[in-house]
Amino acid sequence: MAIPAFFNYFSIIVTFSTISLFSVPFQVHGSDDNFLLTYIVHTDSNARPFHFATQDHWYSFMIESLVDGDIESFPHPQRIFYTYDTVFEGFAARLTRFEANRFEGYPGVVDVREASRKLKLDTTHSAGFLGLNKEYGLWAESRFGEDVIIGIVDTGIWPESKSFDDRGLGPIPARWKGSCQDGTLFNSSLNCNRKLIGAKFFLHEEEEFIQSQVQVYFYQSPRDGDGHGSHTASTAAGAKVHGANIFGFADGTARGVAPKARIAMYKACSASNCEDTDILAAIESAVKDGVDVLSISVGGADMAYYENVIAIGTFAAMKRNIFVSSSAGNAGPTAYSVHNTAPWLTTVGAGSMDRTFPVEVHLGNNMSLVGSSLYGGEISDNNVPLLFLGNCSVLPYPRDVIGKIAVCNSSNFVAVRKSFGVQKAGGYGFIQLNFAPNGEMRAFPYILPSATLGYADSLKLLSYIKSTKNPIASFKRSRLTVVGENRAPVVLPFSARGPNIIVPEILKPDVIAPGLDILAAWPSNIPPTRLSDDPRRALFNTDSGTSMSCPHVAGLAALLRSMHPDWSPAAIRSALMTTATTVDDQYRSLAQYEDMSPAIPFSVGAGHVHPQLAADPGLVYDAGVSDYINFLCSLNYTEKQMRVFTSGSNNCSGANFKSPGDLNYPSFSVVFNSTKVQEFRRTLTHVGTQLPEVYKLKVDNPNAGKLNVTVMPEKLLFDESSKTQDYTVKFQSNVEVNTVTSMAENAAFGSISWESDLHVVRSPFAIMWNK
Repeated sequence: MAIPAFFNYFSIIVTFSTISLFSVPFQVHGSDDNFLLTYIVHTDSNARPFHFATQDHWYSFMIESLVDGDIESFPHPQRIFYTYDTVFEGFAARLTRFEANRFEGYPGVVDVREASRKLKLDTTHSAGFLGLNKEYGLWAESRFGEDVIIGIVDTGIWPESKSFDDRGLGPIPARWKGSCQDGTLFNSSLNCNRKLIGAKFFLHEEEEFIQSQVQVYFYQSPRDGDGHGSHTASTAAGAKVHGANIFGFADGTARGVAPKARIAMYKACSASNCEDTDILAAIESAVKDGVDVLSISVGGADMAYYENVIAIGTFAAMKRNIFVSSSAGNAGPTAYSVHNTAPWLTTVGAGSMDRTFPVEVHLGNNMSLVGSSLYGGEISDNNVPLLFLGNCSVLPYPRDVIGKIAVCNSSNFVAVRKSFGVQKAGGYGFIQLNFAPNGEMRAFPYILPSATLGYADSLKLLSYIKSTKNPIASFKRSRLTVVGENRAPVVLPFSARGPNIIVPEILKPDVIAPGLDILAAWPSNIPPTRLSDDPRRALFNTDSGTSMSCPHVAGLAALLRSMHPDWSPAAIRSALMTTATTVDDQYRSLAQYEDMSPAIPFSVGAGHVHPQLAADPGLVYDAGVSDYINFLCSLNYTEKQMRVFTSGSNNCSGANFKSPGDLNYPSFSVVFNSTKVQEFRRTLTHVGTQLPEVYKLKVDNPNAGKLNVTVMPEKLLFDESSKTQDYTVKFQSNVEVNTVTSMAENAAFGSISWESDLHVVRSPFAIMWNK
C-alpha cells in the first residue's frame, strides 16, 4: 500500500487498529434494525434444492422469501450485487440486521457476516538495483516474463501511458479467459491491447460512498483516477520507456520488473477506500480469468483468516496455482503491525535503494545540511531569512512569511500541502523538519524551493534558529539524481513489522523489496501531488510504501514462473526467501533506517530479494492445498469456519499438524510459553540441475546461552532416486519464561542454512518467550 503524502489522504495511513471499520449505512426506516448494510452470505451449493436451475435462482428466492418487501427504495433484484462461485460460494447483498438474522439457520446458508471492513491502499532504477540485466541472468532466461499474466487489484489503470504499450508483444495467450470492460472514458477496443489484456472495475460499494463525498477524479470504469494502480501495474510489468523522469529527476529508461508480462487490471479501490466485497469480487474475477500472478497492494487490520476477504480470496487463487504478492502495510516500525499474514501469501516489506535526490541547505553559520527534494525549478544561491512556524497548522500563514523560507515541523503526509500554503502566502521556500527518529527522507515534488531533512539535521537546523536573531539559509543543488553513494538497502521505518499477531508461528513479512521513491507511470491528468491546486502534470511520478515493494515481487514471480512453469506458488516464494540477501551494498548487515541497528526477521523476514539467485535456489520448501488445510485445522477452526476455504464438510479428522509451525515454510517462528522444547519437521525438494548434490548444515545461533538448536541429520544427499529429503529441528529454551523481563530478552534470532558447492539455502528463525 502506498504511503499517501498529503493531508487529504491522511486517513488512509492511520494505525490500522484505529481505521474506521464500518460500511456506509443507508437508512430506510427509523429503527436501527432497518439500516441497509452490506452482508456476505456463504452458502453450500450441495444444499441447493433441485428445482432451482442455478445458484442465482436460488439466491433470488432466498431474498424474496426472507427480506422485507416493504422497503421500496431497494427492491429485491437490487439487493444482490455480487455472486461468488470461485473464491467460495455465496453472494453479497444489502440487508437490514433484522433480515440478516433471518438468514441464520436457513437451509444451505453456512454463514452470514456483515462486510464491515474498509481496506486501505498500502522505476528507472529499481530493476538495475535488483541486479536484473538484459544480457544475462533471470531477465534473459525468463524472456523478460514473456506471456505471464499479472493481475493487479488496485485503483485502475491509465491505458494511454507508454508503460502499457504493446509493441514487440505477440498474440494474447490462448489460455486467457478475461476481457476488458467499457465504462467512463474507457473503451475496451481502444484502450486494451496485447499488453493490457484485461481491465474490469468493481465499485458497487464505493459508488455509494463517492456519491456522498465528491471525488475530483472518479471514473465508473477501469480508468485510474488516483495514480496508485497505474504506478503499481507499471512497476510490476511496465514496458520499456526511454526518457522517463519527473521534472528531470530519476531520468532514464523505465521498465517494469517483468517488462514482457501481460497486465490485467481489477479496479476495486477508489482514492480512499477498498471495500471488502469489491476486493473479493475482483480476486474472484482474476482467478476465473486465468492470471498467473496477483499483486495486491491492499490491506487493513488483520483478523482471523476465515473473516479476512483477502485471505479467503487468495486461498482460492493458491488452489489454482496463482502466486500472490501482498503488501505488508505501512504501520511500521510498530511491532505486530504487519498484515496480509496468511501463509499462502507472500508478504512484502519495503527497503530503500541507492538513489537519492539531494539538496543542500547552507546555513548562515556555514553549516551545510543535506535534505531531499524533487523541486525542479530555479534555486537562488542568495541567503534568505528563515521563519520557524512550528507545525504550520495556523492558517492563513502570517505576512512575515513573505520572501522567507518557512520551517515546519510537519509529518511526511502533510508536508507538500503545507508547502503550497507557504507559496500562496508569498514565501520563498519551505523546509520540512523530521523530529521522529524513525522518519525517512522521502523526496516530494514541492512547488517551491524546498527540502525534507532527516532527524539529525532537523535538530541541527532548529538549534541554529534558536541561536541567532536573524537565521538565514540558502538552497544549493549540484546534481538532480545521485546513485550509488548511500548505504542500501535499509529497512524503511513505515514498513510494517512482525510478529504475526494472527498466527505467531508463521514469520511475517517474508521478504523486503524496493519501496522508497519508486518512479513509475502516472495518469497525465492528475497532479504529481494529487492536490487540486497543483497545476503541474507528469507522465511518471515517484511514490513510496509497501504498495511499491509488492509489485516488485509480483514481477519477480512472473519471471520465475516463466523460467520454471512447473513451480508452485510456495516454491516461488521459497526461492525468493531462501536466496534473499541479508547484507547491503557495502556488505554490512541489513539495517533498520530508524537507528541503523541490525535488521531482524520481524522487519525483513528472510531478507531483501535477490532475483539472480532466486532463479536457481537449489532446493525449495514446497506446499500445496492439503498442507494449508492442515495448517488451518491446527488453528482449531470449527467446521463452519473451515467451510469458508473448503467445499463440503471438513472436520479436520485427518489433519496431522501439532501446531501451525508444522507447515513446510521457509522460515521458523517459535513461541515458548509453558513448554521449553519445540520440534519441527521440514521437507526440501531438489530443483537444481546437478545431481547428485550434497548439502551440509550450518546453524547461526548468536544466542546459544539462551537457546539450543539441534538439526538432524546434518547432511542431505539428493540424487535421482531421492529428490526430496526431510530434516527435523529442535529448539530448546535454556531460560524460564517467567525470568524474561524486557523486550530485549523476549526474542532471539538466527538462521539454519543448507550449503552445497553451488547453493546456499537459508531459513531465518525468530524465537519469542511469552509469559
